[in-house]
Amino acid sequence: MRHASTPAERRLWQGLCKHRIGGLNLRRQVPLGRYIADFYCPSARLVVEVDGVSHIDAPGDAVRDSWMAKRNIRVARMSNHDVLRNLEGLLIVIGELARMPPPPTALPQGEGEGSASSNSTSSSNSTSSVVFLHV
Repeated sequence: MRHASTPAERRLWQGLCKHRIGGLNLRRQVPLGRYIADFYCPSARLVVEVDGVSHIDAPGDAVRDSWMAKRNIRVARMSNHDVLRNLEGLLIVIGELARMPPPPTALPQGEGEGSASSNSTSSSNSTSSVVFLHV
């Protein structure tokens, strides 16, 4: 469900709108499956999440991040504190992440060199698709 924006989310949104990072189109409060992404850049397949203390070691975040990774969507997580303390630095990092090529579309199971190698590639993508930003 959509929720009221936190002060950190509002500040990041203002920064994203003001700086128009590389001309990328980031949208806020975007439904993706059963989840709502704080910010999403469709062309870069990048979700940006601003997390408060309720997200520290939250098991639901791991499930959500795994769901995103299976759909080749990268997730960048940052704390409210970091947004409020170093917005400019985070905007630079978000821009760099968004300019990286989107993750490749996964081959359907059974295609490629062999289903064992496809599975290992998929699991390695899951772990590398989440970035925790601390600037």
